[in-house]
Amino acid sequence: MPQLKLATWNINSVRLRMPLLRKLTREHQPDVVCLQEIKVADSSFPMKAIRRLGYEHTAINGQKGYHGVAILSRLPLSQIDAREFCKKGDARHMSATLPGNIELHNFYVPAGGDIPDPKVNEKFQHKLRFLDEMEAFFSKMDAKGSAARIVVGDLNVAPLENDVWSHKQLLKIVSHTPSETKRLNRCYAAHDWIDVTRERVPHDQKIYSWWSYRNQDWRKSDRGRRLDHVWISPALKGSVAKHEILKDARDWTRPSDHVPIVTEFDL
Repeated sequence: MPQLKLATWNINSVRLRMPLLRKLTREHQPDVVCLQEIKVADSSFPMKAIRRLGYEHTAINGQKGYHGVAILSRLPLSQIDAREFCKKGDARHMSATLPGNIELHNFYVPAGGDIPDPKVNEKFQHKLRFLDEMEAFFSKMDAKGSAARIVVGDLNVAPLENDVWSHKQLLKIVSHTPSETKRLNRCYAAHDWIDVTRERVPHDQKIYSWWSYRNQDWRKSDRGRRLDHVWISPALKGSVAKHEILKDARDWTRPSDHVPIVTEFDL
């Protein structure tokens, strides 16, 4: 498989935003689409509509009304697996192997609620535990650094100062607190992952993938956060030909508050 085009997107309800998924796939023609927050049980997933878009191979870990992740592929998938984190029963992970023995992991990390204190906010406690379990999961992957692996998804953490509109003002806001960013950095280090976005966008430049629905004019205020990520293992270093955060998708009709990220690989 010499080339691969991969899209990742927190779609915020796959059934509600099927027209936008059609737009994304028509305009960008990704080989593989990883979705988060599909908000639908496996049995109600719009499989016929997905197949009409050309995605014959699917791996779905759904949940009625909440969470849920899916991998849609024009390429065969093997070794499909969904891992449970924190013994919550939440549908937040899906993995599959692509041709060329590329291991793909799709994550939806808990948002964590509004109060960044695990003692009074169970949702935030859950998020921290989830990140701790992610770190352990990555650290136990065999042949550290030698296998071709890709991690994508809404990790719900903006780890760097310029991943948020104001580092100072968001230090006590969930998604950018030190307890979260330290944990995500430990996840990152646990398998020597390469952060594709920050490999291509210097750390002193602002870059976001999420803008709140609360902003009346999101583009003018531009108070974004980089919550969506693409990581690759060292075996894939140098393989990224193109990487784009589709900022204009935030202006689509009835948009998600997240925008898709499209990455092209030369393998």
